[in-house]
Amino acid sequence: MKKLSLILLLMGAAFLVGCTHSPTPKMNSAYYWSTTWECDSTLLTFLHSNDVKKVYLRFFDVVVDGNGEVMPNATVRFASPFPDSVEVVPTVFIMNNCLTKDVSHLDELLLRRILQMCETHDVAGVKEIQIDCDWSTNTRQTYFALLGRLREAAHQAGLRLSTTIRLHQLADNPPPADHGVLMMYNTGDVRVKDKNPILSLDDIAPYLPHLSNYSLPLSTAYPAFQWELLFRGNRLVGVVHGDDDQPMLPGDTIITREASLETVLQAKSAVQRLLPDANNEVILFEISKSNIQHINQQHYEKVYSH
Repeated sequence: MKKLSLILLLMGAAFLVGCTHSPTPKMNSAYYWSTTWECDSTLLTFLHSNDVKKVYLRFFDVVVDGNGEVMPNATVRFASPFPDSVEVVPTVFIMNNCLTKDVSHLDELLLRRILQMCETHDVAGVKEIQIDCDWSTNTRQTYFALLGRLREAAHQAGLRLSTTIRLHQLADNPPPADHGVLMMYNTGDVRVKDKNPILSLDDIAPYLPHLSNYSLPLSTAYPAFQWELLFRGNRLVGVVHGDDDQPMLPGDTIITREASLETVLQAKSAVQRLLPDANNEVILFEISKSNIQHINQQHYEKVYSH
């Protein structure tokens, strides 16, 4: 009897060992949203220094043109090759108003254009494509149907499909994708002068409880950028992109907005408490040359490693 008990105990221990899953490896990733891909020394140093393994590269936008047609826009220009050490995820941003048009064949056009761009520019080893869209209640059904068709076509091509998830979308059923990226940035209204629109803990608090029950696997994207906002009194004139981009009048003010390291780490901790797996892949938005130069390297290291 004692022998039988010992055998059963050992079998139980072996079963537990066999069922133990090794921890999911962490991955450092980043978005690249500029219209020209140029892997200069600044960007290359950033990728290597932070052990970035995956870059979500915006290939093009989809917009409604002046004739009411759904068209690609702002296609990225490849000024240099892509490093072999980094996986590329072709990413397409779809304006929400496109979903009020006939998009019954948009899935075919998207996949064909993405694959053609990869072939033309020697973007090899692509395993995943991503769609970014701030869909609304009115366009949800159309967007989900589009993603469903695109996911099926992507699978046939040996690709996964991911999509961005904004905080206000967490309360809804997830879209039909293989994976989602939770956007922990642009959380407030950029037009409000006395609040930080990039990331505010007060803004994200009402939405985070939905994380615990969200059924789509998630990664999380955190902000690593700043805005210079031109205000005329309390009215937003626009975002300043260059010295002559927004002419200033007497009395105008420029306010610089960025998410502090402390705020980003607090947001990351809040996600960690509710859905730890969502921090297995941490994605920074976004790694343009100007953003890399404006933000201290230690900021990036702490966001990735925290």
